[in-house]
Formats: sequence, structure tokens, C-alpha cells
Amino acid sequence: MTHGKVSFGGIIKDICLAYTPEAQVGDYVVVHVGFSISIIDAEEAEQTLRYLRELDQLTELEADCPIDKNTV
Repeated sequence: MTHGKVSFGGIIKDICLAYTPEAQVGDYVVVHVGFSISIIDAEEAEQTLRYLRELDQLTELEADCPIDKNTV
């Protein structure tokens, strides 16, 4: 299986790219339980992060690596 590295707010994780083999360096991907399940554009990625911040769902990630809330 193809694997890649992704940055979750500065935390680097290895993920499986079996479902998104066309993903390239610089792409935004949706990751679930270690698998990249979708490629999304930058605008959608930014909007998703805004929603997660509004719902206070980034607490675990921010505890490991603070995210500047003024940027996406």
C-alpha cells in the first residue's frame, strides 16, 4: 500500500493513501483513522478548519501543537 506523510497543524503523521493514490505533495486530504479518504481544495480545507474551531473540535490537536487561530 502507498503511504504518505501529512501535517496536522505541524504534527507529522504517516497515513495510508490506498483510497487517494492520486494525492500529491501539497494536496489537502481528509484523513480518517489513518487513511486519506478524500482530496479537497484549499478553500474547503480552510472552511473545514474554521468549522472545527467554532465547534471546539481541535482541542486535542491544539494541545499537542498550538494553532494560530488568526490563520487557517
